[in-house]
Amino acid sequence: MNHPSGKHERQLAAARQLVGLLADKLDLDASVRLWDGTVAPLGRAIGGPFVISIAGPGVIGSLLRRPTLDNLIRHYVDGRIGFEGGTLIDFGSQLNRGGRSASLKGMDKLSLLKTLAPFLLVPADKSTGSHGFSGEITGRSQRRRDNKAFVQFHYDLSNAFYALFLDPEMVYSCAYFTDWENDLATAQHDKLEMICRKLRLAPGDRFLDIGCGWGGLVCHAARHHGAVAHGITLSDEQLAYAREKVRSLGLDGQVTLELKDYASVQGAYDKIASIGMYEHIGLANIPRYMAKVQSLLAPDGLFLNHAISRRAPKPSWRGRRLRPEQRAIAEYIFPGGELDDIGHSIVAMERAGFEVHDVEAWRLHYARTCRLWCERLTAERDRAVAFVGEEKYRIWVAYLAGVSLAFSRGTLRIFQTLASRTAKRPPRIPSSRADLYR
Repeated sequence: MNHPSGKHERQLAAARQLVGLLADKLDLDASVRLWDGTVAPLGRAIGGPFVISIAGPGVIGSLLRRPTLDNLIRHYVDGRIGFEGGTLIDFGSQLNRGGRSASLKGMDKLSLLKTLAPFLLVPADKSTGSHGFSGEITGRSQRRRDNKAFVQFHYDLSNAFYALFLDPEMVYSCAYFTDWENDLATAQHDKLEMICRKLRLAPGDRFLDIGCGWGGLVCHAARHHGAVAHGITLSDEQLAYAREKVRSLGLDGQVTLELKDYASVQGAYDKIASIGMYEHIGLANIPRYMAKVQSLLAPDGLFLNHAISRRAPKPSWRGRRLRPEQRAIAEYIFPGGELDDIGHSIVAMERAGFEVHDVEAWRLHYARTCRLWCERLTAERDRAVAFVGEEKYRIWVAYLAGVSLAFSRGTLRIFQTLASRTAKRPPRIPSSRADLYR
């Protein structure tokens, strides 16, 4: 029978050897802290403070037996894997230096297998709990789809939590950097202004914001462009905050807000914006959504759709199972959400009777937005944990970092698409974009 201390030492030696093998291939400016406190370099010249901590041999054994993103996230959320001395964005950027992803190709597989052998049967520590959505996460089943539950899982964490990393106007969507050195507050103000300019908002325009969040856009449209604005949300927390914002700004006669699903909205509007809401509706619901928006828009009105998108898939893709990273985001962050590709979005708009006038890509703007959010939340760790707990804090830091990296690498995209209701009437827009940049 092996003495426990001897087994322990063999596992530590194997872990150090594993880190050495990875360092030879990856050569990162980072280190690994093992469960006994020893630190091993992940590269040949370590100058930075970034450290990955591993709580025990069970982490390596668990990832060896089930090398999935979901399993990695569970270990991170439960604190068995940690990151110190920087954000996950800093580490992820190293893995994609010069636009080329780090690779383990060419590694001696026999040496790797011998190194991993001591971990094959090491049991994993039990998870401390589940922090994911308890229902059906894909939203593909219309019978089981609950839009309100999906939205409230994400947005009703705590207004105070979101305030830790958002700008003073609480705008939770891609900022617009007219200068890459601008701070978040300036970039979000410029985003709100650009939306209003693209819609050519004018005094008295009836304006609908589908998914109005904490009220930043409706208040900006009313204060700076004279619009009569109406916002809808399915989040109780957002609605309460936005109503107080409207009251404090003295906009009660100009801005109204409702807790309502888009499908139940009635009336006619001169201008409609959907900012970061399209991702929530599900691919199967896109035709119904576009038809509803088209029915609400005045004959000479304008519609701006601002949405994260994915690369155009192969024809056989639609309806397949979620990839591991998609499933993780659906479970822990955005249940019920699906990303469309811009080509399909435009087709859906045209089939609903819209004429598309302008499509603008903001991919790098969102990469920077999420980076700033991640850095701000990381800097407020203690307060964030007090609001939502250690596990939720970890989930959100990882989420914001991962999304920033995905936009940086082009895995995710984002577009603003401007459309009018029909091609039969001349749209009320200038002959060029010059007015947008005055």
